[in-house]
Amino acid sequence: MALPQILPATSSSLIPQKSRLNHTTNYILNPVLKSFCFSQQPPIHRRQWRRKKTSFRCSASSFSEKHHTNQPKSDDVVELPLFPLPLVLFPGAILPLQIFEFRYRMMMHTLLQSDLRFGVIYTDAASGTAEVGCVGEVVKHERLVDDRFFLICKGQERFRVTKLVRTRPYLVAEVTWLEDRPSANGEDDLNALANEVETYMKDVIRISNRLNGKPEKEVQDLRRNLFPTPFSFFVGSTFEGAPKEQQALLELEDTAMRLKREKETLRNTLNYLTAASAVKDVFPSSSS
Repeated sequence: MALPQILPATSSSLIPQKSRLNHTTNYILNPVLKSFCFSQQPPIHRRQWRRKKTSFRCSASSFSEKHHTNQPKSDDVVELPLFPLPLVLFPGAILPLQIFEFRYRMMMHTLLQSDLRFGVIYTDAASGTAEVGCVGEVVKHERLVDDRFFLICKGQERFRVTKLVRTRPYLVAEVTWLEDRPSANGEDDLNALANEVETYMKDVIRISNRLNGKPEKEVQDLRRNLFPTPFSFFVGSTFEGAPKEQQALLELEDTAMRLKREKETLRNTLNYLTAASAVKDVFPSSSS
């Protein structure tokens, strides 16, 4: 199924100051909204974390040198095994994984004896490993006869890597929790902004379905009574195929800024799809 082209937000005021990821040209939005299990309840911080944990394809050189310095540990700092992946996990989203390499199977054996939590963090060959990630909690697992694992993980709280503790057999880092700052504009403005984003999402999905020859059925409630912050994470999770844009959204610490950036991206996409739909009406044979 062809996916609609997503045009990024262009306003520099919407780009997170701390993000080191390049803002590229085209993005993809997945119009088929999958069964992400978002919860209204805030993530549970500072549960009993064990000091042994895990990772994926990544080396210590992927992180900046500041992560190797000796820094005093505060009460809000915990050690977390890191699992670098070429994707971005958002709080509340569901992530299926298959674990088959030996070091990751070691990780699973450790996690099954602890609290079933590890850090999912975005990495690619061009930009290396990000500094902000999301905790993935194993909610369901299946161990096969060859010691492979099938996992279903759910995104929990976000974190920022402050210090790399160990690189073998997998990465372990000290992290601090990352939360959105309270909105200065009030909850009413945030709710209004979230509703605008939902409207744009519905229009994008509707026109995308039309371009792909699907019935233009009215899109049902996408927000599902979510508060603005978890809804902003849900919207970001639908931008599949654009991990750098998703990473930039994940790193933002302001719900309003995240929703505004998503709104601009969806608005640009809607304009693009509307033009494509007009071309299809005039030249039906070119729709393929």
